[in-house]
Amino acid sequence: MMSSNSLLQRLAKWCPWLLRDEPKKPVKVLVTGAAGQIGYAIVAMIARGLMLGADQPVVLHMLDLPVAANALNGVRMELIDAALPLLRGVVATSDQAEAFKGVNVAILIGGWPRKDGMERKDLISKNVTIYKSQATALQQHAAPNCKVLVVANPANTNALVLKEFAPAIPAKNITCLTRLDHNRALGQVAEKLNMHIGDVKNAIIWGNHSSTQFPDASHATVLTDRGERPVGELVADEKWLREEFVTAVQQRGAAVIKARKQSSSLSAASAACDHMRDWILGTPKGTWVSMGVYSDGSYGVPEGVFYSFPVTCEKGEWSVVKGLEIDDFARSKMETSATELKEEKSIAYEFL
Repeated sequence: MMSSNSLLQRLAKWCPWLLRDEPKKPVKVLVTGAAGQIGYAIVAMIARGLMLGADQPVVLHMLDLPVAANALNGVRMELIDAALPLLRGVVATSDQAEAFKGVNVAILIGGWPRKDGMERKDLISKNVTIYKSQATALQQHAAPNCKVLVVANPANTNALVLKEFAPAIPAKNITCLTRLDHNRALGQVAEKLNMHIGDVKNAIIWGNHSSTQFPDASHATVLTDRGERPVGELVADEKWLREEFVTAVQQRGAAVIKARKQSSSLSAASAACDHMRDWILGTPKGTWVSMGVYSDGSYGVPEGVFYSFPVTCEKGEWSVVKGLEIDDFARSKMETSATELKEEKSIAYEFL
């Protein structure tokens, strides 16, 4: 017969909410662009606990343009039909005030997409208008300590616009997504070494979520039968690490578009969940992840831009990993991306 302690342990593993004196209050999570492909993929992930934990109830706030109202209502109906125990409510709207009201977490996927022939300046100008408006809604209606993740490109500069026009939200609470690039880097290493991706850790994405980003495997390790080993030691191919690996990660999004005729959706949604989960629940000991955050000058990166750094997270706060050795090759790549971000900032400020 199973002992009472064993039974409690099993309950704690599979149904942790049953052992709480007080059930957790639902967290309000906003997803903008929710009728789009990434939005459609992520809302079910959130409602299944993949972002905030298997015992955290959520109320989903979904925002999209009026032209997508029917599609958005279809997403709402599917969420209800999925009978998800953690889902305690759904708000589907095209009204920003209603969408942002009281939200604790905001996943900002909606934005103006880059179209053929569009200059980067044009893309920035379109998104400055969108994110200035959303910053106002965030400032006026979101919960005071709302955590924000910008997914829509140009993600780093969109995050900067939010920071400028939502001063009630601490800068440390605004981030942008480079976790997809981070995950892609881990995947490239795992494939190269024919290892399980769960055994690879501590790659880094430095800089902008653009083609100037620098995927860096020089500090990454792999768990082997002989313990953790540096990726550089196992690969032993500097050309691959500095050229093929970097290019493969930088161009992975384009490769996905070429293959499926649509941009990355499933992987982007999964990465956004990873980003928020680690930020709120914490990174595993000895592991860092890549997040686009407001620069404090670490590693010589200029202040005043959102830049991707290696970070660890604990108790809902992120901290840049300090003291990593940066060689001349890496420094050059990091500075190129920083220069691009300063140029984007200058362009964005023309339209603010």
